[in-house]
Amino acid sequence: MYEVPDQTGKTVVITGTNSGTGKEAAARLAGAGAHVIMAVRTPAKGEQAKAEILGRHPGASLEVRRIDLADLASVREFAAGLSAEDRALDVLINNAGVMAPPTRNAIADGFELQFGSNFLGPFALTMLLLPLLRRTERPRVATMSSGTAMYGRIRFDDLQWERRYSPNMSYAQSKLADLMLTMRLAEIAEERGWNLLSTGAHPGYTVTNLQTAGASLGGERPKRTLLTSLDFLPKQQVDQGAEPILFAAVDPAARNGEYYGPSGRFGLVGPTGVASVPRRARDKETARRLWDEAERLTGTLLPA
Repeated sequence: MYEVPDQTGKTVVITGTNSGTGKEAAARLAGAGAHVIMAVRTPAKGEQAKAEILGRHPGASLEVRRIDLADLASVREFAAGLSAEDRALDVLINNAGVMAPPTRNAIADGFELQFGSNFLGPFALTMLLLPLLRRTERPRVATMSSGTAMYGRIRFDDLQWERRYSPNMSYAQSKLADLMLTMRLAEIAEERGWNLLSTGAHPGYTVTNLQTAGASLGGERPKRTLLTSLDFLPKQQVDQGAEPILFAAVDPAARNGEYYGPSGRFGLVGPTGVASVPRRARDKETARRLWDEAERLTGTLLPA
């Protein structure tokens, strides 16, 4: 098991900590001494997860705060709360996401659910928290992508999937967008001389409720899609699956703009290694165009 370096004195925000990789990352970072802000949509579930983590690490420092990444007003409220407390943040982990709902869902701001909550919400959160992150000596933004990013495309003519919605392709687009956020922010940090690391990760094929929660939206039972029917592939449990995002977020060996994932069979399981960045994620012109569009759609701009 990957040993998280000492995090004493550091403050970490992690989205999606009710379960899965987010909860495991919160537990291991708190166990290493970090103060972990568990950013969750449902505080009651967050408090339950907090209690379970405290069972593992009785001395852990944890707090639960509400955020709904599918609602930009909630994202702004969360960031404003931290700003009002004059917080300094060491790490932001953009972990939360939804996967492959069978029908198109529109969220509070009118965006398609996956593009909105997987990309636009985290984008806005990152922009709003950058001033707090840049107060610390070596801040990081670690963003969870997916192996599906390799076949994603940024469809500027229909980013919100208003025509011919595809559960799988809309998910792949959102995770490609997350990886492009990682790469573009790394580039900006270097251009501006910021002492900030922007890193990406993917969990391989990790068994969590991500595969079923999205697939059950809009129906009484989970509906099977390509992304929820790959039972024949090698898979791993959440303790291993959380390690790429942990490495990206806190390991001294992580580098700006790098992408981490499992290094075993088919890149789905095994110890963390450097993952291959898909060609489309390295398209700087598309990344800049996507960034500009994200600023326009969310109304959040890169701080000076």
